[in-house]
Amino acid sequence: MSGKPSSFSMSRRQALGLIAVTAGGGAFLPAAAIADQTLPYAGLALFENGAGVCTITPEVTEGPFYFDPKLERADVTEGKKGIALGVRLQVVDADCRPLAGARVDIWHCDAQGAYSGYPRQGDDRDVDTSGRTFLRGWQRTDASGIVSFATIYPGWYRGRTTHIHFKIFPNDSSVMTGQLFFPDSLSEQIFTTVAPYNDRPGKRDTSNAADGIARQAGPQSQAALRELEDANQALMIVAVKPG
Repeated sequence: MSGKPSSFSMSRRQALGLIAVTAGGGAFLPAAAIADQTLPYAGLALFENGAGVCTITPEVTEGPFYFDPKLERADVTEGKKGIALGVRLQVVDADCRPLAGARVDIWHCDAQGAYSGYPRQGDDRDVDTSGRTFLRGWQRTDASGIVSFATIYPGWYRGRTTHIHFKIFPNDSSVMTGQLFFPDSLSEQIFTTVAPYNDRPGKRDTSNAADGIARQAGPQSQAALRELEDANQALMIVAVKPG
């Protein structure tokens, strides 16, 4: 794999200081778990006790840029430059029981707002990424229902707030499609001060509140962000209803 996501030009602690840590659905992380910084994702300890009933994560549109490149991989960067980001999803059912062996696909745009595999992108519709597969991949959940991807913080494109797409196949007969969102304050800081995000002209035109898909998804689709030694980590618990 060529290339490596670039580091923050600001410290990760400064960047994360801009936001309040939230969970993918407030019911999953109590205040005590949010305060505990000793584990990469303290909320996962809840499942050791079979705690709670999980609210089914709202489904949203797949969008126009999905295709299945049949790339089973944990690192999806393909040399794309940007702020290193780990994406860690835990797939559970409505009773908070982890779903092992579920297929999870993710895909998102690069720092300049372009997806791999499609023509007529960019502010002037002159970006063609046909035949490329960056920032896409899939894995199967482990015994704890968890998958982890190495990627970069996504950029933006006109009409949408910053997001990562995901599809979850709990089994061969069902699929759940969703999107993961980020705090506007963090996105704004990154896009205006960090290369290569700030290399493009223009300013992001859509916030979370102005994005109809983000509003439909609601707070359960907001990422929880944690600072690790070599990257930031976006985490979300996705509760699905297998067909």
